Amino acid sequence: MKTTVKKIGLLFIATVISSFALSCSSSDDGGGGGSAAAGTITAKVNGTTFTSMEMVTFANWTPEYGTLTIQGNTTDKAIVLIMNGVDGPGTYDATSEVSGVFPVIATYMEIEGAASGNPVTTEWVAPYTDSGVVGWVKIAEIEEGGSVKGTFEFKGRNQDNDSDFRNVTNGSFNIELNAAGW
Repeated sequence: MKTTVKKIGLLFIATVISSFALSCSSSDDGGGGGSAAAGTITAKVNGTTFTSMEMVTFANWTPEYGTLTIQGNTTDKAIVLIMNGVDGPGTYDATSEVSGVFPVIATYMEIEGAASGNPVTTEWVAPYTDSGVVGWVKIAEIEEGGSVKGTFEFKGRNQDNDSDFRNVTNGSFNIELNAAGW
């Protein structure tokens, strides 16, 4: 009888601990905010690390219109995320047009020849025509006059070559919001 009581007691304790651990995990809506350092965007682009420079990374949010723009640059690459309908933390899909608006437009760019004075920019964009859901942005935190933190992934198609794609994975951002608009 004592063994049964001990087993039930241990099972109860394990259940309580598991429930507590699950309740402390990040939500499915906004995620955990990612691991980007303050003022940066990080990601893997076809497996290669991208980290934006803080001095050329920014975020603008216009709450009354629900438009959030996030951009991070290196000397020859950039990631731009434009989201419509942002009203707080949550998941926003890079998908086909909804009511005449794309909820998320995600772009990865490479610039070649900038030093020579003849730069050529190649852009991989999501979504592409009738592509369905090809990515997402999860906003974990967003606050007027504060910052925006979250994660993202997308598959972008080259604007000049329909068979050329870039997979942007493990994306993360942690950026102070510009004060414009409030």
